[in-house]
Amino acid sequence: MAQHDPAPRDLAPHELRIVVAVEHARSFSGAAREFGLTQSAVSHSVRGTERKLGAVLFERGRRGAVPTPAGERATAHARRVLRLLETLAAETRAAAGAGDTAAGSADAVTGPLRIAAFRSAALHLLPPTLADLRARHPGIEPEVRVVRELGRGTAGEVADGRADIGIATVGTTSPVPAGLVGGVLVEEPYSFVHPAGHPAPRTLPLVDWAENCTSYTRDWWAEQDWIPRATTRTEDDGAVLAMVSAGHAMAIMPALSLTGAPPTVTVVDLGPGRPTRSVGYVTTPEQAGSLAVRALIRALRARRAQG
Repeated sequence: MAQHDPAPRDLAPHELRIVVAVEHARSFSGAAREFGLTQSAVSHSVRGTERKLGAVLFERGRRGAVPTPAGERATAHARRVLRLLETLAAETRAAAGAGDTAAGSADAVTGPLRIAAFRSAALHLLPPTLADLRARHPGIEPEVRVVRELGRGTAGEVADGRADIGIATVGTTSPVPAGLVGGVLVEEPYSFVHPAGHPAPRTLPLVDWAENCTSYTRDWWAEQDWIPRATTRTEDDGAVLAMVSAGHAMAIMPALSLTGAPPTVTVVDLGPGRPTRSVGYVTTPEQAGSLAVRALIRALRARRAQG
């Protein structure tokens, strides 16, 4: 029986890889160098992909190859498809080596697990979790990138195919973005933080950082007449804690950011009406079923259960 030829608009993996490379390099020549091809070969491949998709993916000009909105969407899908092909190969090999047993397959999975996390989660939540993960699944190789939880944040990295799973602020005021799946891992309270031994800490200026709070927390702040407007802003929570520790300011900070706080600061519970921040995970529907992502989620939940 003759084999059925693929439809004319089907894209081959190498075409997807070239699109991703052009978007990353922002040039056809940069992508050509990555693959050892000529620039004309890369240009020809991209034109063929554009014909198949019926859309222009890159604007060519003095600035190089700048992705159009269609190109940005296509590149995100391309990354996710290519990652799924890698997952297919890894899990198929694992299943074959483990005799198709569900328990053995996860243990036999090898290769990278790409994780995007905001700073305090990368510093304090992930290290013990990844130690647990490696002990149970030594073939999994976690790759952690710290991403500022601003704009699209870690969820954007997942949606764009740059990460398999993101540690993100999620919950009722920060819902999981459309097209992704996720869940809450921990609800962390905010506390009042000030220099240890200061006689009147509420008279100090407030220091803050951009990714600190959700809109819900900001609303709570606005209702507290004792909290002044922030007069100092820093790049991240580590700098906030350093300024408080040095006696220069007070702050309102979530629990993860206060992990391992030095004895030079005092942490005060804000009481039953205190705001909280929901920290959880987000992933794509296709990666949610992958063995490596499921293993990390189990490790995160187990670590949460241990307190």
